[in-house]
Amino acid sequence: MSTMPLNPGRLAALGRSELTLLVRNRATLSMALVLPLLMVFVLRSSLADMDGATAVGEATLTGGIGMVLALVVYMSLVSAYVARREELVLKRLRTGEANDLEILAGTALPAAVLALGQIAVLTVAGAAALDVRMPANPLLLAAAVLTGTVILAGMAAVTSSFTRNVESAGLTTMPLFLVTVLGSGLFVPVESMPDAVASVCELLPLSGVMELVRAGWSGGATGGDLLGSAVTSLAWIVITVFAVQRWFRWEPRR
Repeated sequence: MSTMPLNPGRLAALGRSELTLLVRNRATLSMALVLPLLMVFVLRSSLADMDGATAVGEATLTGGIGMVLALVVYMSLVSAYVARREELVLKRLRTGEANDLEILAGTALPAAVLALGQIAVLTVAGAAALDVRMPANPLLLAAAVLTGTVILAGMAAVTSSFTRNVESAGLTTMPLFLVTVLGSGLFVPVESMPDAVASVCELLPLSGVMELVRAGWSGGATGGDLLGSAVTSLAWIVITVFAVQRWFRWEPRR
């Protein structure tokens, strides 16, 4: 896979084309817009036994950020990559001026922007609605969200390689989605799990990102904890890049 530098003009053009296709697909757009926020408020009821409204509110919002990343970036992008592959769009794009990284990034751009917009709204409106303080370290929170976006966009590209068609995307994305929701600390911190389980869960793709998200919101993490989470996230970026280069499919299976 070509790794030439990104051309902003070509990347923007590819992003606009993908955005047009996203807007035309009302089912995908509705899921991306409504489902993450709906699930956040539904899942808030499961946190009602936590001590204090502030703890419930912060857990809901930080978990909601992870939910938006998982649904809008990961799950919707798998469908997008598979659809473009089966329609031979990716194959045609490779014959033009755009390099491989630009094609992958351009396809991911609308979903990433949509997710970032939702997270911004969730952060501001959610904090106001739940009477929770704003993030203590917004730069760290933003860095964590961008890192999670990169990881899950890469994971979406890898998952698409093992997805035969758009209809089966719901099945192939479910394992990572469930593992992320249950084990990466979206709503239950990894450190609150049994030691043996926590040792495994803290190495999952989004676990480091979620630790950074919580640290960015609460501002209470130590330097060692932040470094460990950053290293885990960086390692997953490297693993994902390798996997995309090794297994991503540009043409339909014959």
